[in-house]
Amino acid sequence: MDVQFLGGAREIGRSAVLIDDSLLLDFGMDSGNPPSFPIDDADPDAVVVSHGHLDHVGSIPTLLSGDTRPTIHWTPPTYDLTMVLARDTIKLHGGTYDCPFTEAEVARVAQVSETHGYREPFHAAGYEITFFDAGHVPGSAHVLISDGERRLLYTGDFHTENQQLLSGTTARPDADVVICESTYSDVTRPPREEIERAFVDSLETTLWEGGTVVVPAFAIGRTQEVLCICEEYGLECYVDGMGKRVTDLFLRERNREFLRDPDLLRRAKGNARFVDGRDGQRERIAEQNTVIVTTSGMLHGGPAMTYVPAIRTHPTNKIAMTGYQVEGTPGRELYESGSAVIDGRAMRVSAQVEQYDFSAHADREGLLEFLESYSDARVLVNHGDRCEAFADELQSEGFDASAPPLGDRRPV
Repeated sequence: MDVQFLGGAREIGRSAVLIDDSLLLDFGMDSGNPPSFPIDDADPDAVVVSHGHLDHVGSIPTLLSGDTRPTIHWTPPTYDLTMVLARDTIKLHGGTYDCPFTEAEVARVAQVSETHGYREPFHAAGYEITFFDAGHVPGSAHVLISDGERRLLYTGDFHTENQQLLSGTTARPDADVVICESTYSDVTRPPREEIERAFVDSLETTLWEGGTVVVPAFAIGRTQEVLCICEEYGLECYVDGMGKRVTDLFLRERNREFLRDPDLLRRAKGNARFVDGRDGQRERIAEQNTVIVTTSGMLHGGPAMTYVPAIRTHPTNKIAMTGYQVEGTPGRELYESGSAVIDGRAMRVSAQVEQYDFSAHADREGLLEFLESYSDARVLVNHGDRCEAFADELQSEGFDASAPPLGDRRPV
């Protein structure tokens, strides 16, 4: 096999890996300002997608411009999430450089889509492909590719620890080559239960003191995780933003099997009050003694632009971050300095600001535990800010490991 890294090499964002110029693994975008996309035009015979996050699927519709029509293979939730994200990108950025595709190209995605479950082998571009549960978001998959002689495992993004929404990955299929993500290769987290308990204790304290808690959360996975935590610990909450639509998507009949406990998410949805944002509803909710789960997770848009300014002046109130805050985002600025530019306005925030690591990626211990099964395989490290350092650390442990640079092409 010949592997070329078109994105996601020594970086996070715009993941794209091309196998033998014929099979494309993911085709994402980095939603920075300005956005960035995979470095070369790809014309594959088939596409296989690991999961439905923007950095892995954001550029998928561009593959269907002109006369090209490669079949796209994914799990049902990944297909559904891709369509939601594509339509949202058009709604927000259609007709600009930030949106490199059209409505017509999005419509074509449904025409070439083929969905598969876990551990159900299928064929694409001359390879046998099998998906395995990656434990990252509903429908996320490790992708095992066999040409009859070599077996390559593309991990996609994965988590080894149980979450409320998903079980951690236990799949360790035999492979000769592993392309492994490394997002949190330098982070070791406390057990998930400890993080949940600290989060709930903090929210309960604020509510007992009469305050309001705004929980900025990513729409895909994180919002639903927080809803499940609220249900498990008896906390009432409001939900606003795209997370409402994604929650309904996960509860569709064909997607329920990709959840750890579909009934828990169903109860969590019933426990929550969903916001439509009409007639000053958000301002009224912000005055209540309650929990508000809302997009965007990094405070660069969404209903959070109403809630944060509304609660910012009172120190009893709280903003509880639940995801990584990328450098340069308002969320990162707020957490580090206590002030930020929110919706175009510079503002000081007197409310308490806290950070909880509910990441759906494996931490350092999880990565090493996963890779223990591949001590005899060749490991190519990608999807991280310190890919080279992690590859060097793996080499010191006896692995045949390297971190290919962007654009690298090599036989494996």
